[in-house]
Amino acid sequence: MQTQILPELLETAEGREADAILRACVHCGFCTATCPTYQLLGDELDGPRGRIYQIKQVLEGHAPTRITQGHLDRCLTCRSCETTCPSGVRYGRLADIGRHLVEERVPRPFKERLLRSALVALVPYPRRFGALTGLGRLVRPLLPKALAAKVPSPRPAGAWPSPRGRPRVLVLAGCVQSVATPLTNAAAARVLDHLGIDLISAPGAGCCGAVAYHLNAQSEGLDAMRRNIDAWWPEIESGCEAILVTASGCGVMVKDYGELLREDPAYAEKAARVSALARDPAELLAAMDLSPLGQPGDGRRIAFHPPCTLQHGQKVIGVTESILTRLGFDLTPVPDTHLCCGSAGTYSITQPVLSKQLRANKVAALESGSPELIATANIGCQLHLEGGTALPVVHWLELLDR
Repeated sequence: MQTQILPELLETAEGREADAILRACVHCGFCTATCPTYQLLGDELDGPRGRIYQIKQVLEGHAPTRITQGHLDRCLTCRSCETTCPSGVRYGRLADIGRHLVEERVPRPFKERLLRSALVALVPYPRRFGALTGLGRLVRPLLPKALAAKVPSPRPAGAWPSPRGRPRVLVLAGCVQSVATPLTNAAAARVLDHLGIDLISAPGAGCCGAVAYHLNAQSEGLDAMRRNIDAWWPEIESGCEAILVTASGCGVMVKDYGELLREDPAYAEKAARVSALARDPAELLAAMDLSPLGQPGDGRRIAFHPPCTLQHGQKVIGVTESILTRLGFDLTPVPDTHLCCGSAGTYSITQPVLSKQLRANKVAALESGSPELIATANIGCQLHLEGGTALPVVHWLELLDR
């Protein structure tokens, strides 16, 4: 694609990056076939090709409007289009750049600003989010049905095995997951304990930065990344073998630290090292002898939902399913596994109508094979799907934890 990016933007690292991404696009339109919002709305401007064109116009000097902002807001950043694209266009990164430019040029209504500011101020901080969650559980019977469904039920973590001087792996505690589903990381610790690995958490690490970064509070997101790097660095220097990220949404962000901080002279090298060490649990377990776990599946029928951040963001495709099959689980067929469930970070809050439509479609697909339960690999998907089905929804690591 030919571009005429404004000279002042080409002088910036983001402008040059956006120009390179745009030039890779040949406007073939293959991406529209796998775009969830285009499938729902049928509008070219609510598909990847249309959004790319809108971002290109902004970069070339055209003034964006609230309409432009709305089309970009409706994008899930599921990156299914990247998996489909024959030219390797890095659409997710272009969307981040484009949204940031539009955010600087188009004022939002007060209600939207308030909602987004509240999300950035509350969600990435476990103490604040935990207090809000605790209050929500107390008054759940009084809440409207839709809001009550968003309040997670308690999931006790259970015992975390003590380190025993074996190979050591760090784990990201995260923000929402550490409060809403602490069982996930505790289950990971117990599973790895059976496999001869110590799982440890660095107290100073917290939110991966994705919540703020994707709500256009990019400086706050980058600061969260730096805090995590500082918290992890002593363990990395002392020989930690990997950084386990059990929420795939956080995983794709941590794997992007090296790219997002590459212009930061104080953190570029450390960020690249952190990204190189980041692992999804499936990547870690796939190469291991899992016989100490036995056959926890025992033929149980489960439907597995691969989050977009796992299959499109991290490109970890089919690995989790293979592990579950090895361990004796019977995976039911699920149509259209490439499509998003509608969670997409804070999307279920900022775009509730579209999010519910996508969830209804996903739940129907997951339930079509008559499973006993639904498993997934991301806290956002887990909580979102849970609100739309009567079946139990768990993180797949819980299935391995006896």
